[in-house]
Amino acid sequence: MKRILVPTDFSEHAEDALKVAAQIAKKNNSEIIVLHMLELPHQMNDAITGGASIPETMLFMKKANQMLDEISNRPYLDGVSVTEIVKMDKPIHGITQVSKDHEIDLIIMGSHGSSGVEELLIGSNTEKVVRNSEIPVLVIKKDISNFNAANIVFASDFSEETKKPFEKFLNFTKFFDSTIHLVTICTPNSFRPTHVIQKAMNEFIAEFNMTNYSTNIYNDTNIEKGILNFSNTKNADIIAMCTHGRTGFAHFFNGSISEGLVNHAVRPVITFKI
Repeated sequence: MKRILVPTDFSEHAEDALKVAAQIAKKNNSEIIVLHMLELPHQMNDAITGGASIPETMLFMKKANQMLDEISNRPYLDGVSVTEIVKMDKPIHGITQVSKDHEIDLIIMGSHGSSGVEELLIGSNTEKVVRNSEIPVLVIKKDISNFNAANIVFASDFSEETKKPFEKFLNFTKFFDSTIHLVTICTPNSFRPTHVIQKAMNEFIAEFNMTNYSTNIYNDTNIEKGILNFSNTKNADIIAMCTHGRTGFAHFFNGSISEGLVNHAVRPVITFKI
């Protein structure tokens, strides 16, 4: 895990994400790239086109760079290589472009849960990053002084198309020597007999070299509640899942489920796109 991207709007929740990034970076000798997206008002964009608003633009850029300098000097970042970027672009496009340009391995974003997120990371933007990012996205909900990924729940239907993102998930767990709780949620609307689910899970796992794991089938009224409730029973440090972007797949992680978990879970959530 060489490079971690942390988009920031300078809010408390974005700083919570940066604190977690610092802890991961110190353990893995990773570089952190802190990104602030400067999205100017439409009327200012029009003015810029006419060449009349350059001073205002430079003022915003200067202020953003000053704030990034302050953040980079936080004590919890001591000993961590930090690169600061201010980019004028729409948040989703800018985050995607920076991720490609800098070969980012992990994106960490802050959120305060069911009420959405603030400013740059406001609701739909976070959900769009989770839905569309080809890079794993870790969403942090609160200040975590001692981030731990020793106990991870991975929820899936364990279909063929989840194998590639599952490999990315296993690579992530290697950094933390994690115990993995694999789970399929069985609901009235997506019922399958236990022996059918267990067979599918066993065949899926057989293709990977895994040791420290368990397989689980959990019944609940819907998938999102099932994941949250099962994670509570395991006292999970992180909830992991695949997302299929806009189209969804089977009856499992369509957009609304993955984005709903990102919004509603108290625990950190990490997503891997199919």
